[in-house]
Amino acid sequence: MPTPPDAALGEAVCAALRGQVDKLGLSIGDEPVWAKASFEEATDPFSQEVSIVAYWRGQARFGKATFFPDGRVFAEYQVLLPHPDKEDSYVDSVQIWGRPQKLIGEAVIAEYLK
Repeated sequence: MPTPPDAALGEAVCAALRGQVDKLGLSIGDEPVWAKASFEEATDPFSQEVSIVAYWRGQARFGKATFFPDGRVFAEYQVLLPHPDKEDSYVDSVQIWGRPQKLIGEAVIAEYLK
């Protein structure tokens, strides 16, 4: 098993994901929980750099966070809740990216099938 990223960084990523949900006036409780993540290594086919990937699976929602060797992070986590302002849409997931000092993000909005 690969060595997980520092717990403080992992908790910051989880908090940033929840923060994106909070911006919409929604809640996913305490998800994602850093201590419940599993870890794998992933090798970039072009650069051959090895990243650590955290997964949250087996619960109500799926999530993934990639920790790149240069310090960047990209994470996404399912929300799967109705959009608070758009009756024909739901919040599919939230994403965050950047470096630990400045993680930014956005929600992924989808329309219900008609």
